[in-house]
Amino acid sequence: MNESSSDSLFITKPNHDHLLYEIETNDASSVGLVIRAIYDGDEHQKFMEQLDSRIKSHDKDIERMCNFHYQGFIDSIRELLQVRSQAKKLNNEVVQLDEDLRQSASNLIAKGEELVRARKVESNIAAAIENLSLCLPVLTTYAKLQRQMKEKRYYPALKTLEQLEHLYLPRVANYRFSHQMRENIPKLRENIKEASMSDLKDFLENIRKFSPKIGEVAMRHTGEQIGTDASIVGRKKRKIPSQNSFHNLTENGTQKESSYDADEDLSAQDLIDFSPVHRCLHIYSVLGSRETFETYYRKQRKKQARLVLQPPTNMHETIVGYRAYIHGIVGFFVVEDHILNTGNGLVNRSYLDEVWSMALSKIINALRTHSAYCTDATLMLKIKNLIMLFITTLRNYGYTVSQLFDLLHEIRDHYNEVLMQRWVQVFREILDEEDFLPIQILTREEYDKVLETFPFSEDVAGLNFPRRLPFSSMVPKVYYQVKEFIYACLKFSEDLNLSQAEVDDTIRRSTNLLLTRTFSGCLSSTFRKPSLALLQVIQILIDTGYLEEATVYLEEFVSNITSVGSEGSWMGSTSASRGVLGTTSNQGSATSPRGRGMFRVARDDAERQICEKLQMKLDEFLELENYEWLLVEPKGHASSFIVDLIAFLRSIFMSFTNLPAEVAQVACKSACDHIAKSVLRMMLADDIKQISLGALQQINLDVIQCEQFAASEPVGDLEEGVLLEYFSDLRQLLDLFMTWDWSTYFHDYGQEGSKYGKVNPNTAIIVLEKLREADKKTVFSVLKKSERDKKKLVETVLKQLRQLAQTAQAT
Repeated sequence: MNESSSDSLFITKPNHDHLLYEIETNDASSVGLVIRAIYDGDEHQKFMEQLDSRIKSHDKDIERMCNFHYQGFIDSIRELLQVRSQAKKLNNEVVQLDEDLRQSASNLIAKGEELVRARKVESNIAAAIENLSLCLPVLTTYAKLQRQMKEKRYYPALKTLEQLEHLYLPRVANYRFSHQMRENIPKLRENIKEASMSDLKDFLENIRKFSPKIGEVAMRHTGEQIGTDASIVGRKKRKIPSQNSFHNLTENGTQKESSYDADEDLSAQDLIDFSPVHRCLHIYSVLGSRETFETYYRKQRKKQARLVLQPPTNMHETIVGYRAYIHGIVGFFVVEDHILNTGNGLVNRSYLDEVWSMALSKIINALRTHSAYCTDATLMLKIKNLIMLFITTLRNYGYTVSQLFDLLHEIRDHYNEVLMQRWVQVFREILDEEDFLPIQILTREEYDKVLETFPFSEDVAGLNFPRRLPFSSMVPKVYYQVKEFIYACLKFSEDLNLSQAEVDDTIRRSTNLLLTRTFSGCLSSTFRKPSLALLQVIQILIDTGYLEEATVYLEEFVSNITSVGSEGSWMGSTSASRGVLGTTSNQGSATSPRGRGMFRVARDDAERQICEKLQMKLDEFLELENYEWLLVEPKGHASSFIVDLIAFLRSIFMSFTNLPAEVAQVACKSACDHIAKSVLRMMLADDIKQISLGALQQINLDVIQCEQFAASEPVGDLEEGVLLEYFSDLRQLLDLFMTWDWSTYFHDYGQEGSKYGKVNPNTAIIVLEKLREADKKTVFSVLKKSERDKKKLVETVLKQLRQLAQTAQAT
């Protein structure tokens, strides 16, 4: 047992020494392993004892070593103490020496530092001067650029910018500010471009506002050159124009000093500053965008042209609207002409011709439309004068204006129509105030006054006063107004580039229309008045005859004021052998048959009115008829109403002596026709159921009286038997019943030249039935054989008449 423990101790002790060796020789990282090995072996107590033993061994070694080296240590300490005192002494000496050196070198150091600083400043100054010499032109140029842009001198600014970019900035390429400037150059160019475009837009806006002013001044100058009244353009003429005597407008389009009146002597181009256009054109050209600029400018000006070409809504009401419209157009094209001449190709002739062509059609349409609404002849004269000045102004600037002359010719036709409308009122007032009675002349002075206004000629040697002229006061009044119309027509035809022959022809045609259409229409309206009496209608017809005779004097009057020979204009007119005024070269008296051309419509209306009024008067007499339709025996003479009627007709036709024969003839034919038809209608009236043979015989006597009147030729120049023809139907019917010649009627019916060819079977049936009804009133007539035979004959005739009527209806 003891042997085994001693073996264990023997074995363990070296192991503990190994562990202690490990602890002593290795780093602290192995301590953990050693401790783990000790505790794993469960001999930590023994290890501790071994560790204490080792510690004690080491303590003894240390003590032994310290004892060995102690004396040397003491000696070293003593030596160190001696060195310390010496070092301190040396230090004091060094400090003193250092202090002495410091004191002696402090001034030198100060001077040296000053010298260093001075040399540094000198170096910096030299470097600064060198760098500033490079940078100063850049900054100066940049400042100049900013100043030019502020002053809106964009084209010089663009040149300065190019100089800055290509000349100066490359010299200072190493500086940051140069990079910033170089980066800003595109922006500066764009700013210059935008600023110049902004100025151009302001210019375009202002030029649109000032175009009417420019146009007015241009038209005034043109008017002064040709001697036109300055009031045409809306202002009074002040003095002779002198060029370049006014202050221009500023760049933004406002006036510097003078008012509009102070600008009256300026030329149109001097009224506006065109520098924004030229400046912007140069800038865009330099920047390589000229085409873009040209396109923009032309597009904007075309838009403005469309605005200028839009007429005011109520332009036709006053001349002010026309002036504003035309002044705006003239101003626009005067500006474009100036740009054409000074704009270095900004606009060319083809572009300007295109814009003018577009504008011309719109101008013509606008003026044509609005002038068509105009009903004031005075205003139309002002419009014509304004358009003439407009034409002359634009023609002076090289624009084609021939179509505007064509427009003036159209407006002239409308002007003549307006004049005719005005003269419609004039004629109506004359006709409304007229009593249509022959003029009563009391003294020679009154007679001479009439001759001053109307060319009436008669033998003055045998004149006695008082006297009565054959025409009413309407004639000299109308003649005077026709001459006034001719003067008014001539006013518009002046300055229209028309030859004297064309002016002459225009006036003649207009005057012809005035008489044949306007005056004739007024006469026709007068004829329709219920209050107009028959004698007044007759007097009007007489008056028209004298007016027709006076047209030869109107021909001479027109020839005198147009300086065209009457023969040339007469024969050269479209009226062939007739005068332009519609009259023939040989004028007869008032009673002679004349051409119906001038007052044809009025004559037709007058004839119709005479016939109607005559028929109305005849109806008044016919309404007085008092036939006894069952009369047994006739009275032996014509009825009283027929006698009165014939007497009335004779007196009426006596008053027709101053009328054209054809009018009297028509009236007479109409009266005879009306009487014959009225008598026949009486016989055939439905309310007349019975007619006796005595009543037919009385009607026969009345018709004989009428036939005697017709055969007496109540008016002259009638063909023999013409008036009797109107009674022939009635005459054949009465003869048929008076002679009871039915066999001849039936035998010759339908044959040419038949004795009773104008007797209609239906008419004969009606009259025969009424005769039969009248015979039934005789109570004892049936007892007589002759009456019974007559009755049978009547029935037989009626039967045959009905057959004829049916046959005629079937065919």
